Amino acid sequence: MPKPLGELEDAVMSRIWQWNRPVTVREVLEDLQRERSIAYTTVMTVLDNLQRKGWVRRHAEGRAYRYEAVSSRAAYVAALMNDAWSRSDNPTAALVAFFGMMNEEQRGMVRDALRIAHGPGAVPDAENASDSGNAPHAANTPEAGKAPEAGKAPEAGKAPAAGNTAGDENVPSGENAPESADDGSGR
Repeated sequence: MPKPLGELEDAVMSRIWQWNRPVTVREVLEDLQRERSIAYTTVMTVLDNLQRKGWVRRHAEGRAYRYEAVSSRAAYVAALMNDAWSRSDNPTAALVAFFGMMNEEQRGMVRDALRIAHGPGAVPDAENASDSGNAPHAANTPEAGKAPEAGKAPEAGKAPAAGNTAGDENVPSGENAPESADDGSGR
């Protein structure tokens, strides 16, 4: 599974994701220089490392390369979330705690995402959960927002297998998953 991008890698990828088109080292450099002093060779090295790690692909254009993202920022964030969740010894408790940290707007986003992923009617509205005959969701219970006490969380199911998240074939996985942002060089 992917690990978080380093600070400079994230700054470079943020521009590539935002611009949503193949970019040159020079374009990224000029935009980064609005915020910091940075050398062309530094940006070139970061893009080369991102290409080697599988985050971007490049193609030659004249004497330069153009780089484009392999997956979206949403896919990257989803893969990080899946990795963190799958590392829990009690994934259900981890989800309950995570949902408890969310405000109502964020919980609504989760319900919307589940509807998109599983179809209409799969997830009742928070205000209609008890009327529809469906069991209430954790967000609708008096215990919502509280982390479960040790040993009292419901039995956890298995975390999803590592790999692509449902509906997003652009999440690198397995041998194609981007490597850690830490290349061991101390940079």
